[in-house]
Formats: sequence, structure tokens, C-alpha cells
Amino acid sequence: MFLDPLYLAFLIPGMILAGIAAMLTKATFSKYSKVGVSSRLTGAEAAQRLLHHEGIRDVSIEAVRGFLSDHYDPSSKTLRLSPEVYGARSLSAIGVACHEAGHAIQHARSYAPLALRSALVPIASIGSSLAWILIMGGIFLSYMTEGGSMFIAHLGVILFMGAVAFTLITLPVEWDASARAKRLMVMAGVVSPQEASHSGKVLNAAFLTYVAAAVTAVLQLLYFMLRTGMLGGRR
Repeated sequence: MFLDPLYLAFLIPGMILAGIAAMLTKATFSKYSKVGVSSRLTGAEAAQRLLHHEGIRDVSIEAVRGFLSDHYDPSSKTLRLSPEVYGARSLSAIGVACHEAGHAIQHARSYAPLALRSALVPIASIGSSLAWILIMGGIFLSYMTEGGSMFIAHLGVILFMGAVAFTLITLPVEWDASARAKRLMVMAGVVSPQEASHSGKVLNAAFLTYVAAAVTAVLQLLYFMLRTGMLGGRR
């Protein structure tokens, strides 16, 4: 597959978009990590203020290793922030921390797309790993056996659809978390309206990485469907 020109034709657009998104995110975060916030709050303090503003007091906040490894864990109600965010007093740190707080607020408000994404986690995990084995193995067996069935490959494609569904439902979840952050960080007194617009640029750049992941996943799915005959007949 990796030597198939058609696969590269499907994969390259997503790779280009992913590269642009990664560079833009890193550059934007770096730019506003040098700009201090007037409230003098750290990322952790900003996230906590946002949560308290929304009446949420059962979410813990802790530091975690890794560059921009920030995430919210709904299973333990824990908001984990990277070193560049947890103790930093920059617009970048504030934006990222408040975005993750936005996920905690989604959880507390029973935001349906977040619940759906959480339910898709095990399916996506299986689909992103086992699907490749089934698809490639199924295609190989079908060509080795005269008139062989593509059932195994088709099963792999169906599993991969679960992973694609996860990347697609991630888009509204991430967009909504950023929208909540941009609005509430001003209402809670974390930043001024002008500062919020700058922090929002960091979130907008980060959102592009999710768009790139979704585009790549959809293009891969289309390729698999073409190669297994699920789309346009067997090739």
C-alpha cells in the first residue's frame, strides 16, 4: 500500500495540511508565550477560575510532562496541563488551559458530542490498529486465492470507519471547547477582550491540527474503500 501511487495521492494532501497545521500551532504558541497576561494568572489558576465561575469544583488540576500534552480526563475528572501551560503566565498558556477547562465544562453540562466521542474511544483504538492488519491481510488473501472473498478486508474497512467517526466527532467537540474558553475567560476576568482575541489565535491554530487529522482519516478511508471494491467496484 505504501508503494501504491494512488495511496500516496490520497495521503499527501492530508500530510501537507498536517505539516502546515503543526508549524502554525507551534509558531503561534511560541509567539504568544512571550506575551504576559494582565491578570498575572498562571495557566492552572486561569483554568481553576473558569471552572469555579461555572460552579464546577470537583475537577482537579495537575501538571503532566510533554510539550502541549494538555488534556482533560473525564474518567477521573482531572485536567492535566503541560509545563509550558501549568505554571506559565502567558496568553498562550491561558488560552490552552481555558480550552481544556472548556472540556471539563462540557463534561459537567453533559455535552452530547463529548459523550459520543468518549463512547467511540475503544472502537477508534481497535479500528486504528487492527483495521490495517485486516485490510492488508484480506487484500493479500483475496489475490492469492482465485475468486477469493474480500470479506476480511471489508471487515477491516468497517473497523476503520470507527476511527474516522472519532476524528470527525472530535471537530465539534474541540471547536465548542474553544468557543466556551474564548467567551468565559473574559466573563471570569481571566483576560481582557483584546487579550482573549490573541489567546484565541492559539486555539484557532490548534484546531487546524484536528481538521488535518480528520481530512487524512477520510482520505485514507476512501482509498481503502476503493481498493477493496466497496467504492467504485473492485480495483
